[in-house]
Amino acid sequence: MAKNRNDAVPAAIAPGSSADYDKIDLAWLTDKAVYVIVFIGGVSAVVFILSVFSFITEQGLEFLSTMDVKEFFTSLAWRPTSDSHPTYGALALIVGTASVTGLAVLLAIPFSLGAAIFVAEFATGKVRETLKILIELLAAIPSVVWGFIGLSILNPIIIDVFNVPIGLNLLNAGVILGLMAAPIMTSIAEDALKAVPDHYREAAEAMGATKWQIIWRVVLPAGKKGLLAAILLGVGRGFGETMAVLMCSGHSINIPTSIFDSVRALTASIAAELGETAVGSEHYGALFTLGIFLFIITFIINLTADLVVNGIRKR
Repeated sequence: MAKNRNDAVPAAIAPGSSADYDKIDLAWLTDKAVYVIVFIGGVSAVVFILSVFSFITEQGLEFLSTMDVKEFFTSLAWRPTSDSHPTYGALALIVGTASVTGLAVLLAIPFSLGAAIFVAEFATGKVRETLKILIELLAAIPSVVWGFIGLSILNPIIIDVFNVPIGLNLLNAGVILGLMAAPIMTSIAEDALKAVPDHYREAAEAMGATKWQIIWRVVLPAGKKGLLAAILLGVGRGFGETMAVLMCSGHSINIPTSIFDSVRALTASIAAELGETAVGSEHYGALFTLGIFLFIITFIINLTADLVVNGIRKR
């Protein structure tokens, strides 16, 4: 019996009904509409960011053109509201930010790496998934909540344990900022350790290495660039944090000589003073200059971390 000619045509290229063509046209139109929306959104975001940065740069450069840049970055005197002689020295603010961030990173690194090693190399099954969810939840806690913890809980603890007059100081801000940065560092470090190929571990096991020897001699050296990226992103988070540092550091313009001294950060100064500053004044321009400096520092840190991560992916 002869076969029907249409039976020899594969289903993938068989002529369909008009309803099938309508579905294809609708899918094509939907795809194009989504593409246009995403493209417009991306272009708008870029234009908005460039506009904001241009405005901030214009305000800061206008201020810098009227004063001594060297004095601005080397003077300790930040007295913008003085009636007789207002001064704008950002050195104490820069040192305060660097000291809080440095202490936070020093506290966060051992906890973050320890947690990342446990989750990546020891935890399995539901335990691992539960820990990853808890780490993500810690990273999602708002900074004002962390600031409230430092203000109401850690403050009296520091006073009682170290017998100091006030607990709002460098130590308080460093501990809170370290707790805030630790989840992000842990998550990225755990991803870096899991990215190490399993045959590295298998080869070490075949040579008789113990679990800790494999981690110390093989896994950590192989994932060192990813761990560096995690640390750099933690530093970037510390430099850019505002509310928690404002609530926990004591907000005092000071070059700290111990961890119990109160300090003031760049972000805290901008947040506390910008709302009460006259637009176009010298004080207004000084705050914008601090913002530009802060942006440049965080941009360099995040760019370095991104280059490290991209280098790992290419390798």
